[in-house]
Amino acid sequence: MAEKILVTGGAGYIGSHCVLELVEAGYVPVVIDNFHNAIRGADMLPESLRRVQQIVRQPILFQELDITNEAALQELFSTHCFSAVMHFAGLKAVGESVQKPLEYYRVNLTGTIRLLETMKAHGVRNIVFSSSATVYGDPKYLPLDENHPVGGCTNPYGKSKFFIEEMIRDLCKAERDWNAVLLRYFNPIGAHESGMIGEDPQGIPNNLMPYVAQVAVGRREFLSVFGNDYKTEDGTGVRDYIHVVDLAKGHIAALKKLKENCGCKIYNLGTGTGYSVLQMVRAMEKASGKEIKYKITGRREGDVASCYANPALAECELGWRAAFGLDKMCEDLWRWQLQNPTGF
Repeated sequence: MAEKILVTGGAGYIGSHCVLELVEAGYVPVVIDNFHNAIRGADMLPESLRRVQQIVRQPILFQELDITNEAALQELFSTHCFSAVMHFAGLKAVGESVQKPLEYYRVNLTGTIRLLETMKAHGVRNIVFSSSATVYGDPKYLPLDENHPVGGCTNPYGKSKFFIEEMIRDLCKAERDWNAVLLRYFNPIGAHESGMIGEDPQGIPNNLMPYVAQVAVGRREFLSVFGNDYKTEDGTGVRDYIHVVDLAKGHIAALKKLKENCGCKIYNLGTGTGYSVLQMVRAMEKASGKEIKYKITGRREGDVASCYANPALAECELGWRAAFGLDKMCEDLWRWQLQNPTGF
Protein backbone atom coordinates (compact mmCIF):
# COMPACT_ATOMS: atom_id res chain seq x y z
CA MET A 1 0.00 0.00 0.00
CA ALA A 2 1.50 3.34 -1.08
CA GLU A 3 2.19 5.80 1.72
CA LYS A 4 0.04 8.91 1.97
CA ILE A 5 1.99 12.14 2.44
CA LEU A 6 0.23 15.35 3.46
CA VAL A 7 1.59 18.31 1.48
CA THR A 8 0.67 21.70 2.97
CA GLY A 9 0.85 24.59 0.52
CA GLY A 10 1.22 22.03 -2.24
CA ALA A 11 -0.30 24.18 -4.98
CA GLY A 12 2.58 26.66 -4.84
CA TYR A 13 5.75 26.74 -6.89
CA ILE A 14 7.92 24.38 -4.84
CA GLY A 15 4.99 22.38 -3.48
CA SER A 16 3.60 21.50 -6.91
CA HIS A 17 6.99 20.28 -8.13
CA CYS A 18 7.31 18.16 -4.97
CA VAL A 19 3.83 16.71 -5.53
CA LEU A 20 4.95 15.60 -8.99
CA GLU A 21 8.13 14.01 -7.62
CA LEU A 22 6.15 12.27 -4.84
CA VAL A 23 3.85 10.64 -7.40
CA GLU A 24 6.80 9.57 -9.54
CA ALA A 25 8.49 8.09 -6.45
CA GLY A 26 5.41 5.97 -5.68
CA TYR A 27 3.82 8.01 -2.87
CA VAL A 28 0.22 9.25 -2.68
CA PRO A 29 0.28 13.01 -1.97
CA VAL A 30 -2.73 14.64 -0.34
CA VAL A 31 -2.51 18.38 -0.96
CA ILE A 32 -4.00 21.23 1.04
CA ASP A 33 -3.75 24.90 0.02
CA ASN A 34 -5.74 28.09 0.72
CA PHE A 35 -5.15 29.68 -2.72
CA HIS A 36 -3.22 32.60 -1.22
CA ASN A 37 -0.57 32.20 -3.93
CA ALA A 38 -2.25 29.76 -6.32
CA ILE A 39 -4.63 30.11 -9.27
CA ARG A 40 -7.94 28.23 -9.40
CA GLY A 41 -8.29 25.89 -12.33
CA ALA A 42 -11.02 23.50 -13.46
CA ASP A 43 -12.69 20.87 -11.24
CA MET A 44 -12.03 22.90 -8.03
CA LEU A 45 -8.32 22.17 -8.39
CA PRO A 46 -5.50 24.68 -8.40
CA GLU A 47 -4.28 25.10 -11.98
CA SER A 48 -0.78 23.94 -10.99
CA LEU A 49 -2.13 20.61 -9.71
CA ARG A 50 -4.46 20.20 -12.70
CA ARG A 51 -1.33 20.34 -14.85
CA VAL A 52 0.57 17.96 -12.54
CA GLN A 53 -2.31 15.51 -13.12
CA GLN A 54 -1.77 15.86 -16.87
CA ILE A 55 1.95 15.17 -16.53
CA VAL A 56 1.65 12.13 -14.23
CA ARG A 57 -1.66 10.93 -15.78
CA GLN A 58 -3.37 10.26 -12.49
CA PRO A 59 -5.58 12.24 -10.12
CA ILE A 60 -4.15 14.32 -7.27
CA LEU A 61 -6.07 14.40 -3.98
CA PHE A 62 -6.71 18.04 -3.03
CA GLN A 63 -8.66 19.96 -0.40
CA GLU A 64 -8.94 23.73 -0.01
CA LEU A 65 -7.84 24.32 3.56
CA ASP A 66 -6.01 26.94 5.64
CA ILE A 67 -3.57 25.51 8.18
CA THR A 68 -4.69 28.08 10.77
CA ASN A 69 -8.12 26.34 10.75
CA GLU A 70 -7.72 23.79 13.53
CA ALA A 71 -11.14 22.14 13.10
CA ALA A 72 -10.53 21.58 9.38
CA LEU A 73 -7.09 20.10 10.11
CA GLN A 74 -8.57 17.71 12.68
CA GLU A 75 -11.20 16.55 10.18
CA LEU A 76 -8.55 16.06 7.49
CA PHE A 77 -6.38 13.89 9.75
CA SER A 78 -9.45 11.87 10.76
CA THR A 79 -10.14 11.16 7.08
CA HIS A 80 -6.64 10.12 5.99
CA CYS A 81 -3.86 8.00 7.46
CA PHE A 82 -0.66 9.94 6.79
CA SER A 83 2.81 8.51 7.22
CA ALA A 84 4.47 11.94 7.03
CA VAL A 85 3.87 15.64 6.37
CA MET A 86 5.69 17.95 3.97
CA HIS A 87 5.13 21.46 5.27
CA PHE A 88 5.36 24.29 2.70
CA ALA A 89 2.36 26.44 3.66
CA GLY A 90 3.15 29.98 4.77
CA LEU A 91 3.77 33.55 3.68
CA LYS A 92 7.12 33.97 1.96
CA ALA A 93 7.93 37.49 0.68
CA VAL A 94 10.93 39.04 2.44
CA GLY A 95 10.01 42.66 1.67
CA GLU A 96 6.36 42.20 2.59
CA SER A 97 7.35 40.58 5.88
CA VAL A 98 9.21 43.76 6.87
CA GLN A 99 6.00 45.74 6.26
CA LYS A 100 3.57 43.20 7.78
CA PRO A 101 5.45 41.35 10.55
CA LEU A 102 2.39 40.42 12.62
CA GLU A 103 0.68 38.81 9.65
CA TYR A 104 3.78 36.72 8.95
CA TYR A 105 4.07 35.58 12.56
CA ARG A 106 0.33 34.82 12.76
CA VAL A 107 0.18 32.72 9.61
CA ASN A 108 3.59 31.02 9.73
CA LEU A 109 3.89 30.38 13.47
CA THR A 110 0.24 29.84 14.46
CA GLY A 111 -0.39 27.70 11.39
CA THR A 112 2.62 25.49 12.14
CA ILE A 113 1.68 25.09 15.82
CA ARG A 114 -1.82 23.98 14.84
CA LEU A 115 -0.38 21.57 12.28
CA LEU A 116 2.05 20.03 14.81
CA GLU A 117 -0.69 19.74 17.46
CA THR A 118 -2.97 17.98 14.97
CA MET A 119 -0.17 15.64 13.90
CA LYS A 120 0.48 14.78 17.54
CA ALA A 121 -3.21 14.14 18.24
CA HIS A 122 -3.39 11.68 15.34
CA GLY A 123 -0.08 9.88 15.90
CA VAL A 124 1.74 11.34 12.89
CA ARG A 125 5.31 11.98 14.03
CA ASN A 126 7.24 12.56 10.79
CA ILE A 127 7.70 15.95 9.13
CA VAL A 128 9.81 17.53 6.39
CA PHE A 129 9.87 21.30 6.88
CA SER A 130 10.45 23.88 4.17
CA SER A 131 12.95 26.20 5.85
CA SER A 132 15.27 28.78 4.35
CA ALA A 133 18.84 29.98 4.19
CA THR A 134 17.51 33.27 5.59
CA VAL A 135 17.83 31.70 9.07
CA TYR A 136 21.60 32.26 8.78
CA GLY A 137 21.20 36.05 8.63
CA ASP A 138 24.23 38.01 7.48
CA PRO A 139 26.86 35.30 6.86
CA LYS A 140 29.84 35.19 9.25
CA TYR A 141 31.67 32.97 6.76
CA LEU A 142 31.09 31.36 3.35
CA PRO A 143 30.11 28.88 2.13
CA LEU A 144 27.37 28.40 4.71
CA ASP A 145 27.29 25.00 6.40
CA GLU A 146 24.69 23.73 8.85
CA ASN A 147 26.89 24.65 11.84
CA HIS A 148 26.83 28.34 10.96
CA PRO A 149 25.10 30.38 13.71
CA VAL A 150 21.39 30.97 13.09
CA GLY A 151 18.82 33.41 14.42
CA GLY A 152 20.44 36.70 13.41
CA CYS A 153 17.76 37.02 10.73
CA THR A 154 17.45 40.29 8.83
CA ASN A 155 13.66 40.15 8.28
CA PRO A 156 10.46 38.73 9.87
CA TYR A 157 10.10 36.07 7.16
CA GLY A 158 13.50 34.63 8.07
CA LYS A 159 12.71 34.92 11.78
CA SER A 160 9.46 32.98 11.30
CA LYS A 161 11.43 30.15 9.65
CA PHE A 162 13.97 30.21 12.48
CA PHE A 163 11.25 30.13 15.16
CA ILE A 164 9.56 27.17 13.46
CA GLU A 165 12.89 25.32 13.29
CA GLU A 166 13.32 25.91 17.04
CA MET A 167 9.79 24.66 17.75
CA ILE A 168 10.37 21.46 15.82
CA ARG A 169 13.80 20.91 17.38
CA ASP A 170 12.37 21.34 20.88
CA LEU A 171 9.52 18.97 20.06
CA CYS A 172 11.91 16.28 18.80
CA LYS A 173 14.02 16.73 21.94
CA ALA A 174 11.02 16.44 24.26
CA GLU A 175 9.33 13.53 22.45
CA ARG A 176 11.82 11.04 21.08
CA ASP A 177 9.37 9.35 18.71
CA TRP A 178 9.28 12.44 16.48
CA ASN A 179 11.43 12.64 13.34
CA ALA A 180 11.99 15.83 11.39
CA VAL A 181 14.14 16.94 8.48
CA LEU A 182 14.53 20.72 8.21
CA LEU A 183 15.57 21.73 4.71
CA ARG A 184 17.23 25.12 4.37
CA TYR A 185 16.62 26.22 0.79
CA PHE A 186 18.81 28.61 -1.04
CA ASN A 187 17.17 30.17 -4.15
CA PRO A 188 14.93 27.87 -6.19
CA ILE A 189 14.53 28.79 -9.87
CA GLY A 190 13.67 27.01 -13.10
CA ALA A 191 10.64 24.88 -13.87
CA HIS A 192 9.64 21.37 -14.85
CA GLU A 193 11.10 20.55 -18.26
CA SER A 194 7.60 20.13 -19.74
CA GLY A 195 7.05 23.87 -19.32
CA MET A 196 3.62 23.10 -17.85
CA ILE A 197 4.34 24.09 -14.25
CA GLY A 198 6.63 26.78 -12.90
CA GLU A 199 6.76 29.84 -10.68
CA ASP A 200 3.74 32.11 -11.15
CA PRO A 201 4.06 35.06 -8.75
CA GLN A 202 0.84 36.96 -8.07
CA GLY A 203 1.41 40.64 -8.83
CA ILE A 204 4.95 42.01 -8.97
CA PRO A 205 7.51 39.20 -8.44
CA ASN A 206 9.45 39.40 -5.18
CA ASN A 207 12.28 37.18 -6.42
CA LEU A 208 14.91 37.99 -9.01
CA MET A 209 14.51 35.33 -11.70
CA PRO A 210 10.72 35.45 -12.22
CA TYR A 211 11.13 39.20 -12.68
CA VAL A 212 14.02 38.73 -15.11
CA ALA A 213 11.95 36.21 -17.10
CA GLN A 214 9.01 38.63 -17.24
CA VAL A 215 11.29 41.35 -18.60
CA ALA A 216 12.62 38.90 -21.22
CA VAL A 217 9.11 37.97 -22.36
CA GLY A 218 8.06 41.64 -22.56
CA ARG A 219 5.69 41.62 -19.61
CA ARG A 220 7.82 44.17 -17.68
CA GLU A 221 9.91 47.02 -19.03
CA PHE A 222 13.11 46.62 -17.00
CA LEU A 223 14.63 45.02 -13.92
CA SER A 224 15.53 47.09 -10.86
CA VAL A 225 18.88 45.92 -9.48
CA PHE A 226 18.93 46.69 -5.76
CA GLY A 227 22.45 47.94 -5.12
CA ASN A 228 25.73 47.64 -7.01
CA ASP A 229 28.03 48.62 -4.14
CA TYR A 230 28.25 45.31 -2.30
CA LYS A 231 31.65 43.72 -1.73
CA THR A 232 31.21 41.26 -4.58
CA GLU A 233 32.89 40.84 -7.97
CA ASP A 234 30.55 43.20 -9.83
CA GLY A 235 28.98 44.96 -6.82
CA THR A 236 25.62 43.17 -7.08
CA GLY A 237 24.28 40.61 -4.61
CA VAL A 238 25.48 37.01 -4.91
CA ARG A 239 23.17 34.04 -4.29
CA ASP A 240 23.12 30.27 -4.61
CA TYR A 241 20.46 29.28 -7.17
CA ILE A 242 19.09 25.73 -7.29
CA HIS A 243 16.84 24.11 -9.89
CA VAL A 244 13.38 23.53 -8.41
CA VAL A 245 13.39 19.90 -9.61
CA ASP A 246 16.65 19.27 -7.75
CA LEU A 247 15.04 20.84 -4.70
CA ALA A 248 11.98 18.60 -5.04
CA LYS A 249 14.17 15.50 -5.29
CA GLY A 250 15.85 16.62 -2.05
CA HIS A 251 12.45 16.29 -0.35
CA ILE A 252 12.10 12.70 -1.53
CA ALA A 253 15.56 11.98 -0.06
CA ALA A 254 14.42 13.65 3.19
CA LEU A 255 11.33 11.42 3.38
CA LYS A 256 13.57 8.37 3.13
CA LYS A 257 15.76 9.78 5.92
CA LEU A 258 12.73 9.91 8.24
CA LYS A 259 12.48 6.12 7.92
CA GLU A 260 15.76 5.82 9.84
CA ASN A 261 14.14 7.29 12.98
CA CYS A 262 16.60 10.11 12.51
CA GLY A 263 15.38 12.50 15.19
CA CYS A 264 15.81 16.10 14.04
CA LYS A 265 18.18 16.64 11.10
CA ILE A 266 19.02 19.84 9.23
CA TYR A 267 20.35 20.09 5.68
CA ASN A 268 21.22 22.84 3.20
CA LEU A 269 19.74 22.40 -0.27
CA GLY A 270 21.89 24.45 -2.64
CA THR A 271 24.51 23.96 -5.34
CA GLY A 272 27.45 25.49 -3.49
CA THR A 273 28.01 28.07 -6.23
CA GLY A 274 27.15 31.75 -5.94
CA TYR A 275 26.09 33.93 -8.90
CA SER A 276 25.64 37.71 -8.92
CA VAL A 277 22.50 39.48 -10.11
CA LEU A 278 24.26 40.61 -13.29
CA GLN A 279 25.58 37.09 -13.96
CA MET A 280 21.99 35.82 -13.70
CA VAL A 281 20.81 38.52 -16.10
CA ARG A 282 23.46 37.46 -18.64
CA ALA A 283 22.57 33.77 -18.22
CA MET A 284 18.91 34.55 -18.89
CA GLU A 285 19.83 36.64 -21.94
CA LYS A 286 21.73 33.60 -23.25
CA ALA A 287 18.80 31.22 -22.63
CA SER A 288 16.16 33.56 -24.09
CA GLY A 289 18.08 35.31 -26.84
CA LYS A 290 16.57 38.55 -25.53
CA GLU A 291 18.16 41.70 -24.15
CA ILE A 292 17.18 42.23 -20.52
CA LYS A 293 17.11 45.90 -19.61
CA TYR A 294 17.95 46.85 -16.04
CA LYS A 295 18.46 49.92 -13.86
CA ILE A 296 20.59 50.20 -10.75
CA THR A 297 18.71 51.43 -7.69
CA GLY A 298 19.33 51.59 -3.94
CA ARG A 299 19.85 48.57 -1.72
CA ARG A 300 16.75 46.76 -0.45
CA GLU A 301 16.22 46.47 3.30
CA GLY A 302 16.98 43.01 4.64
CA ASP A 303 19.31 41.94 1.81
CA VAL A 304 22.82 40.58 2.41
CA ALA A 305 25.81 40.85 0.03
CA SER A 306 26.53 37.13 -0.53
CA CYS A 307 24.88 33.88 0.46
CA TYR A 308 25.75 30.44 -0.87
CA ALA A 309 25.74 26.93 0.53
CA ASN A 310 28.07 24.19 1.53
CA PRO A 311 25.76 21.27 0.58
CA ALA A 312 28.23 18.51 1.58
CA LEU A 313 26.15 17.22 4.51
CA ALA A 314 23.09 16.60 2.34
CA GLU A 315 25.27 14.74 -0.14
CA CYS A 316 26.82 12.63 2.62
CA GLU A 317 23.71 11.83 4.70
CA LEU A 318 20.84 12.10 2.20
CA GLY A 319 22.71 10.86 -0.85
CA TRP A 320 21.45 13.98 -2.63
CA ARG A 321 23.20 16.56 -4.75
CA ALA A 322 22.06 19.15 -7.26
CA ALA A 323 22.24 17.72 -10.80
CA PHE A 324 21.37 20.79 -12.89
CA GLY A 325 23.56 23.80 -13.64
CA LEU A 326 22.76 27.42 -14.40
CA ASP A 327 22.15 26.92 -18.14
CA LYS A 328 19.53 24.23 -17.47
CA MET A 329 17.86 26.38 -14.79
CA CYS A 330 17.53 29.31 -17.18
CA GLU A 331 16.49 27.19 -20.19
CA ASP A 332 13.68 25.54 -18.21
CA LEU A 333 12.60 28.89 -16.72
CA TRP A 334 12.48 30.44 -20.19
CA ARG A 335 10.46 27.51 -21.62
CA TRP A 336 7.91 27.94 -18.80
CA GLN A 337 7.74 31.72 -19.30
CA LEU A 338 7.46 31.44 -23.09
CA GLN A 339 4.65 28.86 -22.88
CA ASN A 340 2.91 30.81 -20.09
CA PRO A 341 3.65 34.50 -20.75
CA THR A 342 1.01 35.66 -18.27
CA GLY A 343 1.41 32.71 -15.87
CA PHE A 344 -1.27 30.14 -15.13
